[in-house]
Amino acid sequence: MSKRVVITGMGVVSPIGNTIDEFYGSLKSGKLGFSPLQCEKLKEDFDIKLVASVNDFDPEKNIDKKEAKRMDRFTQFALSAALDALKDSGSRFEDVDPYRAGVICGVGIGGLNLTCSEHSKYMEKGPDRISVFFIPMMIGNMAAGTVSMKTGFKGANYCTTTACASSTHAIGEAFRKIKDGYLDVCLAGGSESCIGEFALGGFNNMKALSRSGDPERCSVPFDAERNGFVLGEGSGMLVLEELEHAKARGAKIYAEVAGYGATCDAYHMTSPSPEGEAAAQGMILAYTEAGLKAEDIDYINAHGTSTGLNDKYETKAIKIALGDHAYKTVINSTKSQTGHLLGAAGAVEAIATALFCKNDYVSATAGYKVPDPECDLDYCTEGGRNMTVNAALSNSLGFGGHNATICVKKYVD
Repeated sequence: MSKRVVITGMGVVSPIGNTIDEFYGSLKSGKLGFSPLQCEKLKEDFDIKLVASVNDFDPEKNIDKKEAKRMDRFTQFALSAALDALKDSGSRFEDVDPYRAGVICGVGIGGLNLTCSEHSKYMEKGPDRISVFFIPMMIGNMAAGTVSMKTGFKGANYCTTTACASSTHAIGEAFRKIKDGYLDVCLAGGSESCIGEFALGGFNNMKALSRSGDPERCSVPFDAERNGFVLGEGSGMLVLEELEHAKARGAKIYAEVAGYGATCDAYHMTSPSPEGEAAAQGMILAYTEAGLKAEDIDYINAHGTSTGLNDKYETKAIKIALGDHAYKTVINSTKSQTGHLLGAAGAVEAIATALFCKNDYVSATAGYKVPDPECDLDYCTEGGRNMTVNAALSNSLGFGGHNATICVKKYVD
C-alpha cells in the first residue's frame, strides 16, 4: 500500500536568506539577491556585471572549522541546510532504523572552482602539489555522503546530476522511496556553488547570461526584454517523512509531496524542445500521480530562467499540460529574486512552493515590465498575491532535455 509523504523540515542557503524565515520574508518583500561581480577581468572581457552570491554564510554555524576546510563550498551549503532542516523538523530520527533513513542530494556541477585552482597548482608547481583532498572535495556526490556521515542515515544515498533539474529529481526520487515503502525519512534537495571565472566564461560564451547591470532588470522571466539568467549559488534541503511517522511524533507539516513526473525532450543539448510536449508530460504525470486533474492546480513555480527560449517553450508546455486552465493558473518564477542556482534551483523552489501552499500566498515575479505575446499567462506580475494554494507544481528543466516536476499539496489529514 502506498504511503503518504509530507515535508516536516526545511533548510536553505540562498542569495536572499540563509534561514527559512529570512528566505520567506525576502520572497514576500521582493528582495533581490543580485550583487556586483567582483572579477574585473570578467567585467572587461565578457561584460558580465551581476551575480547572485550567498552572503553572510558562516559554515562554522553548523560545521567544525577543521572539517569545513576539507569541504568544497557546495558541500558546506548542503550540510548546513540539511542540519537546519533536521532542527526545523524537531527530530534527529534516532528512533528510525538507520537503513530506512536516506539522503538524496542533487548537484549539477560540483567543485568546479576547486578544480580550477588545483589545476593551476598543477600547471605552476607540478602534480605533487595537488591537494590530497582535491578528489573527495570536488566530486558532486560528496554532499550526500557528508550529510549521511553527520546524520548517521545509512539508507539510500546518492547524487542526482541532471543539470538544472538535479534537485527536483532528488526530491522526486526521495518521495518515491518513501511512498513505495523503502524509506521512512529522507533528506532531499540540492546544492551548487560555482560562481567563478571559468563557469561564468562558459555560460557567457553560450549567450546564456544576462549582461544587464540593473538589479531590477537583470533577471526578468517571461518579460519581452529578458536576455539571460544571473548565475547564483545556494542549497535547499527538505525532510521528507512518511505521514504516519510524522503524525505519531507530533511533527509540524508544511505540505504534502503527492506526485512526481520525470521526462526527457530527446531534442537538443541546451535548448528545450519547441513543442513543449515532454515538459508538459512531466507536469501531467506529477498531478495525475497526486490524484488531481489540470483544473485542480492553483499555482506553478516555473523554471522561468529569463532566457528567450526557456520561457516561451515552458509557457507552451504549461498550456499543453493544463489546457484552458493554464489561463486561470497563477505562475511565478522565484529566479527573478534568487537568480539561477543550477543544481540547487529545484530544491530552493520546492521550499518556496511548500511555503506558498502552507501560507496561501504567492510572491510576485519581480522586475517584470514588458509583456511578451508568446508568454501570455498570469505570471503574478502586479505584486504578491494572497490566494488559496491547495495544489501546486514546481518545474525544473535541465540542459540535456531533462524535465522534472513535483506536485505539492496543502496537507489535509
